[in-house]
Amino acid sequence: MQTSKLLILKPLISEKGTELANIDKYAFLVHSASNKKQIKEVLESIYKVDVVKVNIIRNRNKGESYKKAIITLKKGQTIDVGPH
Repeated sequence: MQTSKLLILKPLISEKGTELANIDKYAFLVHSASNKKQIKEVLESIYKVDVVKVNIIRNRNKGESYKKAIITLKKGQTIDVGPH
């Protein structure tokens, strides 16, 4: 497929995403051809965390189609995805 950096397009930073971070969950916009296993491997290698679960949400609107991944981390681990 593609290189690992291209699978994860960007972290989704929103009010709901911030609330998810409080329960060890983070949302990312991912490539539409990626699967759960690939997303888990890439996030573990980039952020050096233990991913417990990956949930995929597909949105297919008329003009726009994208895939969102909500990942659950091992208890106590965090990812710094905020703007710097």
